[in-house]
Amino acid sequence: MYDHRKLGRELGLFDTDPLIGAGLPYWLPDGAVIRHTLEEYIRDVERRAGYRHVYSPVLGKRELYEISGHWSHYADDMYPPMDLGGEQMVLRPSLCPHHALIYRSRARSYRELPLRVAELGGMFRSELSGVLGGLTRVRAIQLNDAHIFCSLEQVADEARSALELIARAYRDLGIHAARYRLSLPDEGGKYVADPAMWRRASALLTEVLDASGVRYEAVRGEAAFYGPKIDVQIADGAGREATLSTVQVDLHQPARFDLRYVGADGGRHRPVMVHRSVIGSVERAVAHLVEVYGGAFPGWLAPVQLVALPVSEAEVPRARALVERCVQRGLRAELVGPEDGSLGARVRAARLVPYQAVIGAREAAGDEVALRLRDGRRLPALPAGRAVDRIAELVAARGTELWPD
Repeated sequence: MYDHRKLGRELGLFDTDPLIGAGLPYWLPDGAVIRHTLEEYIRDVERRAGYRHVYSPVLGKRELYEISGHWSHYADDMYPPMDLGGEQMVLRPSLCPHHALIYRSRARSYRELPLRVAELGGMFRSELSGVLGGLTRVRAIQLNDAHIFCSLEQVADEARSALELIARAYRDLGIHAARYRLSLPDEGGKYVADPAMWRRASALLTEVLDASGVRYEAVRGEAAFYGPKIDVQIADGAGREATLSTVQVDLHQPARFDLRYVGADGGRHRPVMVHRSVIGSVERAVAHLVEVYGGAFPGWLAPVQLVALPVSEAEVPRARALVERCVQRGLRAELVGPEDGSLGARVRAARLVPYQAVIGAREAAGDEVALRLRDGRRLPALPAGRAVDRIAELVAARGTELWPD
C-alpha cells in the first residue's frame, strides 16, 4: 500500500513549506509534468466530446455568491471577503457562478443547446487545518469542471454522456470506481428549499443511473446545496473513500441568474445546468494515481519516459543523439552517462522509467538501441529511429501497456 504523501516527496513530485501555508502544496518539475499531462489529456477528451473551454477569474464580488446561493448555504467553506476599492471581493469556492454569467453574456437560442462549457480553473476552500493532508485535502484546488446548459428534455442524455466520459477516463488512467452514489438531501438547512425542484432533479439522475446499468446506492445528506448529484467514489489502499467525479443536475442557479434561451416556439425558456467533473480536482487525481501506480506511471504520464544509458564514454554521443531524437518526437528523455555509476547501478536508479535504452559499442556502430522495459523485458536491438517511433506511438495512444506483444 502506497501513501502519496510519502511517495510524492520521495519522487520529487510536490512539497509544502510553512511560509506558503498548510494545504497549499507546490509542484516540483516532475510533479508538474504529470499535472500538465493530465490536464492536456482531459482538455483533449473534452474537446472531442463537444466542450468549449473558457477561462474565468478566481475572484468575484460577494454579490455574485449571494445570487448563486453560495453565501447563504456554503459560507463556512469560503474565505472571508476582501475590501478592494469599496467592493467586497471573494476567492471563489466554485466555478459555476462564473459559467452562469458566461452563458448570460448574450442571448441564446435553442439551436445552441446543449452548450458545454469547460474549464480547468482554480477555486478555494477554507478547510480546517486538522483535515489537510498531502494533495487530497488542500485549500487551493485546480478543478476539472464543466457546466452543460441544456433543455429539460436533454438532461438525461447529457448526464448519461458525462458518466460515459468518466468511465472512459478511468479506463485510460487505470482508475477503478469503488462505487456510485446518488447523493440526495436530508432535512438539514444547508439545502435550497424547493421540494418540486428536488423531486424532478432526483428523478432525472435516478433514471440515468438505472439506464446505465451501474450499481449504486442512494445516500441522504450528501447532495450539493443546489441539487442532487451522482458521486463516483474511489478508494485508497486502506479502503478510505473519496469522491473523484460528479454529475449534478441544477434547477436552482438558472433561476437565480435568470438564465434564458429562445425556444423553437419563439418563447423564452429556462435552461437546466448539468454540473460535471470527470477527474475532479487535479490534486486528488494525481494523489490517487501516485498510490495506484506507486510511482511507476504509464508511459504517457511518466515524468521521464526514456532514459538513454551509454555503456561507456565512447557511446555518449550516440546516446545524446538518441535523446535529441526523442525530444523532437515530443518524448521526455534524459541521458544518464557513465559518470553516474556502473550500468547496473544506472539501470536500478532508473527502475521507474518505462523505457531504458542501452547503447553499447555494437548498438552505437549500427545506430541501434537495446531496450529494457520497466516490467523486466529486454527487447532485441532495434534501429534507433524505429524504437523512438514505436515508443512515440505507444505514448500517443495513452495506453497502460509498455510494449504490447
